[in-house]
Amino acid sequence: MARTFMDLLWDYGVFVVFIIFSTLVPLWGRFFGKKEKTKADYVFGLGTISMGAMMLSIARGTLGVRSFLGYPSELFYRGSAMWETLYGMVTAYPIVCFVFIPVYFNLGVTSVYQYLDLRFNSRLVRCLASGTYVIRSLLNLGVTVYTPTVALNTVIGIPYWASLLGISAISIIFNLLGGLKAAIMADVIQGVTMILISIAIIIQSMINVGGFDKIFTVPAENGRLNFFNFTGDFTIRVDTTSAWLGQLFMSLSIFGCQQNFVQRYLSMSTFKEVRRTLMSNIPVVITLFSLAWIVGMGVYAVYAQCDPMAGGYINKMDEILPFFVEDKFSYLPGVLGLFMASLFNGALSLNVSNLNSLATVTWEDFLSPLPRFKGISDKQQLTIIKFIGSVYGVMVMGVGFAVGLLSGVIESSMLMTSATSGPLLGVFLLAMLVPVANWKGAASGMIVSHIVTLWITFGSLTVDKETVLLPTSVEGCTNETFSAGIVKPSKSWLLANTPLEVESDFSYLDGPLEEHIARTPQFPETLYSISYMYYSLIGTFLTVIIGTLVSYLTRHRDDAYDHKLLHPAVYRLSRMLPGKARRYVNNPDIRPKNCPSASKKIPLDNPAFEPSLESIHEKKSPLEPAVFIVNMSVPVEVPSSVPSAEPTAADSNQLVPEEVGDLKEVRT
Repeated sequence: MARTFMDLLWDYGVFVVFIIFSTLVPLWGRFFGKKEKTKADYVFGLGTISMGAMMLSIARGTLGVRSFLGYPSELFYRGSAMWETLYGMVTAYPIVCFVFIPVYFNLGVTSVYQYLDLRFNSRLVRCLASGTYVIRSLLNLGVTVYTPTVALNTVIGIPYWASLLGISAISIIFNLLGGLKAAIMADVIQGVTMILISIAIIIQSMINVGGFDKIFTVPAENGRLNFFNFTGDFTIRVDTTSAWLGQLFMSLSIFGCQQNFVQRYLSMSTFKEVRRTLMSNIPVVITLFSLAWIVGMGVYAVYAQCDPMAGGYINKMDEILPFFVEDKFSYLPGVLGLFMASLFNGALSLNVSNLNSLATVTWEDFLSPLPRFKGISDKQQLTIIKFIGSVYGVMVMGVGFAVGLLSGVIESSMLMTSATSGPLLGVFLLAMLVPVANWKGAASGMIVSHIVTLWITFGSLTVDKETVLLPTSVEGCTNETFSAGIVKPSKSWLLANTPLEVESDFSYLDGPLEEHIARTPQFPETLYSISYMYYSLIGTFLTVIIGTLVSYLTRHRDDAYDHKLLHPAVYRLSRMLPGKARRYVNNPDIRPKNCPSASKKIPLDNPAFEPSLESIHEKKSPLEPAVFIVNMSVPVEVPSSVPSAEPTAADSNQLVPEEVGDLKEVRT
């Protein structure tokens, strides 16, 4: 692709104007509106974010900038198998809404990993989970900010280092001047722009192929639309089963256990609003997700008889969409610049929102407990969080540079994301759904799960996996196929040394095909050959199973916790099942949402708290033990009879009636 500077002048202008616009508008309120004065304002944007903006922001965070480029090229060269990951995303939303959010919402936590500390009373478990999130986010953000730089360099000639510097500098400015509200506004601008560009590409495709129906019939006739493919083979890269189950567990880990998403849920005022937003977001995600694939279908319909990559016009399959925009929109000056600006802004908005979450997690989980930071003011905390976010902005830029210099980093980071999703999800499921779980089981489950999944992940890099690409054609290529000015690019040093996510998939283009001798794989090669889509599922089950067993074997009276840290349905079910009574305590660190001045609660085993016999035996007879746990519970002494006199302080430590757990609040 080669065009002169004058030809691209409009595109450069539109690119610069859009970046300035999308940067200043979200920050407008910082100068002329209500400013973030407290840490809560910065982290949650209290009371200032509309439901519609929150829905679009969550959808944008779900799909990311990679979907805008990746899904069209995926359909063009591999078909629609990955489209079926939508099943897992859609299934995850109601599970997050009715399993995770009821537990988080009224705990008064800032970091989602603070919940693990409350539940297990363990800094180790909390730091393991938050450390996993920080490392995974840094790797993903490095890839996110690098992805559009290659297209910018290839199409309009902006050096990738300049794009990285620009994204990082603007992200740091956002971090210093705005909070969650500014990040969500940037997501809204980005989401609307991508929707409009996608619709324009579909309309242009329809014009080029001669009808809207051709966008669907041409890919279908050439084997691009193949759904409900249940192979039963765990080594296939993706089929219907792996797409649904694998994406379900990855989505649960991301939507339910990741700070940047939970931070958005907790910024809403009521649980009803959260539920309405999440459930209403399902059709939004379906629409935006499918829109990217329909764009791919339109691009394929146009180039079905003349594949630009097979013809040597592009080097990587992810360049197919930028090539289409430059080729088919050449008659509209500025469209290419708007397209590239949307890619740039997409990486920018994701970087901004994640820097906010990374800084919050680092402060709450690692720094705030240190003695040096005890007792500092809310304003000082806000300053520290902004500084941490700026440091992370520089670190992400460094990771982006590393991605551009080291081959294979992108693929490794994607595998790392899949591998870390399981342990993170597993420890939250242990905390919410397994009453017997303690910190020893949670830590053991996470550590063993990390070791096993990382072993499989890095072992998979040693296995030669066959690259299966659908056939393309160049039979229809003529001198008039592409617009004037579109020529085959020369392979510069930068392009030759700039890896992309799909580089390893096309190594056959650079040399002769090798003949592979059929053989039966042996262990551990069979394990390494499992599709990476199953890594999150494997990690989740390992964490839950090992965590439950270790917790049961190491159970102790001191593992007591507040019953509000369990899912309400699990707590009610545990009360109906037979078993010995579990000792719960009333945690004073739990404060209801929107009630920061709630009175401090007294632990249930405090001698000062002496419930009356009427409250103890309102529902059960004196001889009937109070039961509200599953069998795998910590045994405590429950007297077989109740004294006729008022219970003493010592007796109140032993009596653990279920009615006590029903008390709304015990005030001093």
